[in-house]
Amino acid sequence: MWIITVLVVMTLPCLAGEVAVLKNGFSIQHARREVVGSVTRLYVNADGASFVDVPSAEIDHFESAPEVLPSGARSSVGAPSTKQPREFPARPVTDLSTVVNEASGRYRLDPDLVNSVIKAESGFNVRAVSPKGAQGLMQLMPGTASQLGVPNTFDAQANVEGGTKYLRELLERYNFDLIKALAAYNAGPQRVEQFGGVPPYHETRAYVARIVRDFNKKKIAQEKAASATKKTVAQQKKTTPTAVTASANSKNTIPPKVSSSSK
Repeated sequence: MWIITVLVVMTLPCLAGEVAVLKNGFSIQHARREVVGSVTRLYVNADGASFVDVPSAEIDHFESAPEVLPSGARSSVGAPSTKQPREFPARPVTDLSTVVNEASGRYRLDPDLVNSVIKAESGFNVRAVSPKGAQGLMQLMPGTASQLGVPNTFDAQANVEGGTKYLRELLERYNFDLIKALAAYNAGPQRVEQFGGVPPYHETRAYVARIVRDFNKKKIAQEKAASATKKTVAQQKKTTPTAVTASANSKNTIPPKVSSSSK
């Protein structure tokens, strides 16, 4: 059974609005940030209900967020940076949040899950290449990319589109067993079928556990934020008396009281 580990984090002082500019050219606007081990957790909203963990080494610098966003702009993962990437200056900057949300909607997946897979696969590095030859944000092998109709694995939109589609196909193949689908994404469907489940490979087991932990953290944070909101609303109702108009003959008027499964 996968165990969720609760980490103790140190909060860094942060402006009300900041932009983390990544070395790969993306940027992430956030309300506050924390350091959790080797990653920096960027909360994209003030209540902590949504966040993205980015390897601290991948962050180039922080900038103050613009006071007024252009019409239609969203404070989210992958907001375009005004700074040109150092390593690939000719490459256009992509709004990664829009790409992930659109692909997730198209294939009916939770965008938090897709972001967790991207984090585990490439650390949000669009130019990532594994020792085995997997490429791009969602680390597609050339053969898999070709089957999915992805002509350029280093194109963020095409890569996420193909990777999200592939993840959906794997979920359907394994009757929406997320553990098996993630294992197949990492080690290949043939290995999952060979072993009747998650293969006994340390890399694959660690990979699945890493994604499950990251995804669960997001969901737990969202539940806590929702619970805090409900609690605040309930307290406000208790402390706010209902207006009562006393009749001329009234002397005393009292207002009414208001676990994922094992691999």
